[in-house]
This record gives sequence, C-alpha cells and structure tokens, in this order.
Amino acid sequence: MPETLPETLPKTLNDLTQPFRIPSEPWYRPVADEIALFEAAHAARMPVMLKGPTGCGKTRFVEHMAWRLGKPLVTVACNEDMTASDLVGRFLLDATGTRWQDGPLTFAARHGAICYLDEVVEARQDTTIAIHPLTDNRRVLPLEKKGELLRAHPDFQLVISYNPGYQALMKDLKQSTKQRFGALDFTWPEHGVEVEIVAHETGIDPTLAGKLVAIAERARNLKGHGIDEGISTRMLVHAGGLIAQGVAPLAACRMALVRPITDDPDMRDALDAAVTTYF
Repeated sequence: MPETLPETLPKTLNDLTQPFRIPSEPWYRPVADEIALFEAAHAARMPVMLKGPTGCGKTRFVEHMAWRLGKPLVTVACNEDMTASDLVGRFLLDATGTRWQDGPLTFAARHGAICYLDEVVEARQDTTIAIHPLTDNRRVLPLEKKGELLRAHPDFQLVISYNPGYQALMKDLKQSTKQRFGALDFTWPEHGVEVEIVAHETGIDPTLAGKLVAIAERARNLKGHGIDEGISTRMLVHAGGLIAQGVAPLAACRMALVRPITDDPDMRDALDAAVTTYF
C-alpha cells in the first residue's frame, strides 16, 4: 500500500479538519468544575459563553477542551471590520471561474468542529446575528448567497468569549444573543493556583512565581483607580519567561507587567515601587 494517497483521490473529512486539530495536550489547571460543565454542555450541544478578564485562561481552556474531546477547533479573532460574509463565506473568482469558499463558521458547522469566536463583542452586531440560527434548536445556517440551508454536523459546537468588565463601558451583546448560551465565569485564579500556573508555564521557581503573583494582586486592586485592566496571568507568564531567559527580575517586571498597562507617569512610578518591594 502506498505511503501517500494520490492527489486525484478526494480528500477525506479527516484531511480537511486535520489542520484544526490540537496535536498535543494544552496544559490547563482547572480551578473549579469548568471541565465537567463544558463536557456536559458539549454532550447537550449547548453553545457556551466564556466571560472573564483578558489573559485569564479562556482561550487555553477552549484549546484544552477541544483536545480533550478530540474535536477540531476553528478560532476566529473578532474585530469591528468583520462582516457576516467573513464568518459565513463568499463566492470567489479564480482561474476556473466562480467558486464558493466556506467561512470559518460554515466550515466548523459543516465538519463538526468547535467554532470559537474570541472577543465576540468586537464584531458588529449585525455580524453576530448570523450565529443565531445555529444557537437554538434549529442548528442551521442559511447560506443565502449560495441558496443552501446548512444543517450543522451533530458534533458542531459554538463557543464565544468576551470581557464583560471592559465591554460594559463600550459595547455589549444583545440579550437575544446572550440567552442562547450557557455561560462560564472566568477570573484570576486564587494565589496558590496562579503561582502553580506561572511556575509550570515558565519553569521558574515557585517562590519567584509567588512574588510575581503578589505584584499582580496589588496592581489588580488599582483597577478603576487609574488602570483599566489589571495585570493578567498571561502577563505574569511573559515576565516569568523573561526571567527564565536570564533577564533581571526588576527589568522583566517593568517590561512585561508595568509598561504595557499604563502610560501615566505617576501610575508607572506606583507600580515600579510595588515591584521593587519584591525585587
């Protein structure tokens, strides 16, 4: 039997979804019962909404669950310029004429993938309405330009995420969209868990990781008092990664923790002072 299939043979479903499969387990430290709840939601084909501050582990959680469930994961980074056609698909011109190109949402629904819309509220509301038929008992996606009513694959699941604290001042999801989803709340892990995460992700000593977490906890108390967003777990991993590369802790903290979140000189001085307390 030949090692590779001839190019003339049609692609199998596995060939099409292979680029979207997670090849190895993304490490995720559970903090409550979120894994069991997501597994139950997937079994019930319930759409899931992940709510929490940026950098607290929402995307890693989705990647872990896709790997755990053995499903391909199609991720879309939403933005204000994204149109419904960007999600659903469009006709394209090539050398042979006109052909239809599935968008990421259509591809996921057609082939039974998990479709993850990251920071969904960044998309225009008329774009997010396109997901409505897929998020109720119909589980269909009208492809009006193509004249097709796509019935979602039995394994298809839609997952969205957003930061409700940040978005409350700018834009939010419609109630007609929110109520189609089950929701899981994410926040900063408690001290010991966050230390474990930072130490595991960077390879630094847990004592050093604990100092980074303590700095973040002090900065998070300033949210709403000069800082829009607190220091995230992702930022702590960045700082720990710099330290693991031989950067002095003080310089690593200034680069990865202080400078990214504020340009205010007084606030920078206050945060730098907090860093020097530990280093």
